[in-house]
Amino acid sequence: MKVAIRYYSRGGNTKKLAMAISEAIGAEAFTTDKPLEEDVDILFLGSSVYAYGVDDHVKDFISGIQVNVGKVVNFSTAALVKSTYKQVGKLLKEKGIPQAKEEYYCKGSFGPMHKGKPDQKDLKAAAAFARKVVNG
Repeated sequence: MKVAIRYYSRGGNTKKLAMAISEAIGAEAFTTDKPLEEDVDILFLGSSVYAYGVDDHVKDFISGIQVNVGKVVNFSTAALVKSTYKQVGKLLKEKGIPQAKEEYYCKGSFGPMHKGKPDQKDLKAAAAFARKVVNG
């Protein structure tokens, strides 16, 4: 099974999740600046909410996908909004790429809000989530 990890992170919260997922499943995590170069069965795609929307880097990455993707598994952090699942899902649907029903989300620190998040408990949960997705 071919698995890829891509993420966009301004403050480092989503990057922490990407690194935990990477370590857990043995696939290298790259930012959304690196396009997919080959077909993948599972794409873990990490993002955050900025000004109530998904960042343009993520939008550009999705619109630029030129390979076959079996499914995209969303993971995200946010300080105020629940997750990026619906927003990313809309972009994927427009591209004809399936989105997995499961996702991983946790709070991310922003200024004084949610200091220390994601914490070690969140990172362990993200790793366990990714192993479960990959191993069925």
